Amino acid sequence: MINIQNLHVKIDEKEILKGINLDVKPGELHVIMGRNGTGKSTLANVLAGKEQYEVTQGSIIYKGKDLLDLSPEDRACQGLFLSFQYPVAIPGVNNMYFLKAAVNAIRKSQGEKEIDAVDFLAMIREKLQTVSLDESFIHRPVNDGFSGGEKKRNEILQMITLEPSLAILDETDSGLDIDALKIVAKGINDFRSKDRSFILITHYQRMLNYMEPDFVHVLMNGQLVKSGDQDLAKELEEKGYSWIEDELAATAQ
Repeated sequence: MINIQNLHVKIDEKEILKGINLDVKPGELHVIMGRNGTGKSTLANVLAGKEQYEVTQGSIIYKGKDLLDLSPEDRACQGLFLSFQYPVAIPGVNNMYFLKAAVNAIRKSQGEKEIDAVDFLAMIREKLQTVSLDESFIHRPVNDGFSGGEKKRNEILQMITLEPSLAILDETDSGLDIDALKIVAKGINDFRSKDRSFILITHYQRMLNYMEPDFVHVLMNGQLVKSGDQDLAKELEEKGYSWIEDELAATAQ
């Protein structure tokens, strides 16, 4: 699905990522954990194609193509989706119009016929049930006046509507109460398949109480320094990150 080799990234002459290696196969869910400022969101933004980041070294191969050669729009049309840590409000543009336009842009890029309003409404009604939202939600402006939980559920609604091959979820669990967390986790779990991959970025283990990742990675000082399974996330929740720093320091001696 996606293979990242020796990725180095800087912004404003400051190096943030210092040699990321990550291989995500179809159907896998990879979790990336780490403290604030370690480069987690930078990695997500680089994959999505945000232009302010400069890739100075390394490669990203997605579905056999050089991802760095693709525009953000082309990446989306190729099935890459980024859920934002802080979803942006778009006053004056309702969810129905926004989602329908996005779906049709992808269909057009793939040579498929655009979906009409009637068929789209039927489809979106089914998707709304997955994230426990009523139909009035899609007639509201995108994220305008939404609560934190509504914004995150709207991100998951966008994901399951656009049906990406690779979903990158940047701290989708932040600011959620337990009920909203369960709804968001259910939306992700229901959407998992053997052909669809996920990179979930988070600070906390609590989201993983409701899903089973294939791999958990720790991002520290711009590098993935440790990998494991769900037990690693539980250990981080219990002990924090200092013990990994101690391990790295001992290895360096």
